Amino acid sequence: MTLQTGTAEKSGFTGRLASYERIVVKVGSALLVDPVRGVREEWLGALADDIAELGRTGADVLVVSSGAIALGRKVLGLPRGKLKLEESQAAAATGQIALSRAWAEALGQRGLAAGQILLTLGDTEERRRYLNARATIANLLKFGAVPVVNENDTVATNEIRYGDNDRLAARVGTMVSADLVLLLSDVEGLYTAPPARDPSATMIPHVEHITPEIEAMASGAGSELSRGGMQTKIEAAKIATGAGAGLVIASGRELNPIARIDAGEPCTWFAPAGTPVAARKTWIAGTLEPRGAVTLDAGACTALRKGKSLLPAGVKRVDGSFQRGDTVAIRDEAGALLGLGLIAYDVEDARLIIGRKSHEIEDLLGYAGRSEMIHRDDMALGVAARLNDED
Repeated sequence: MTLQTGTAEKSGFTGRLASYERIVVKVGSALLVDPVRGVREEWLGALADDIAELGRTGADVLVVSSGAIALGRKVLGLPRGKLKLEESQAAAATGQIALSRAWAEALGQRGLAAGQILLTLGDTEERRRYLNARATIANLLKFGAVPVVNENDTVATNEIRYGDNDRLAARVGTMVSADLVLLLSDVEGLYTAPPARDPSATMIPHVEHITPEIEAMASGAGSELSRGGMQTKIEAAKIATGAGAGLVIASGRELNPIARIDAGEPCTWFAPAGTPVAARKTWIAGTLEPRGAVTLDAGACTALRKGKSLLPAGVKRVDGSFQRGDTVAIRDEAGALLGLGLIAYDVEDARLIIGRKSHEIEDLLGYAGRSEMIHRDDMALGVAARLNDED
């Protein structure tokens, strides 16, 4: 993330967070919104300072922010307590405007642009929409903006929604290959028992593996403004760590909560299982069935083995019936399997651009498609030979 203020000489965080390259910060409603006054502007400004400081370390930062419904409830004068679905949708529609403005102003004052991303469950679970959302986020980061993500509660229903931003933050982290997810809420971390009911409960500073015993410790609901409790945070931790990211549950009640984490303030750290890239490639290699195949020339095979993406110019033939985002087998001219990958084009368009240069794509297809047919991050080479006889 590139700052626009010319203050990059500052050292940034040098403690716990210094080594992380892509961080998702989840902000709970109870932290951001006062039920009477609205946005807690001083708190948000201090958090924006933290985000800017993370950027000075060279980290990409994404925000998953709750608060739209809480702000919309205030704007519309809705009563306290549980809202009906249609009331939540109306509150989200009005509150999202206020939430976006608050983030844009807070980040803008620190030389950072904010980009709004509204997601539904299908945007992270359906491959075509997943790739589109990931590409938009990647370009925002490329341009130095901070993506501010929220669930699109204006159209989500009880049947097709995340329902909490803890799990959404973990899935966004998976989508962008983040190496850390910070869940800021009104709790300090995972306790051996709910501290409000058990004064002897102690906080667990580090979780190496999420066991049934760890899951059993999570209980209780969130605050009035929050849809999530500790259980959703444990579920988020399972998603994030399984994708190779670390996850932190920490209190955000004080100013500059990220700086406090960096300085060693007590919280709960969940250890990742591997790395984000390795976890993603394992998922591609082991959980998806190929819908077709691409056959490469010798030069493209060599480039892939050196860690390059697959460009149309190196493709000799495509087979099968696939759509953008489907998994295809990657083969050499002798038919040997090199690996699997998520392809960036429907089969009809792929056939039109094989063997051609990337700068020719727009003229051939009538739109500016991806320069890579399969990006290296969407590719798992050296998968099991069981697919060698499949097409």
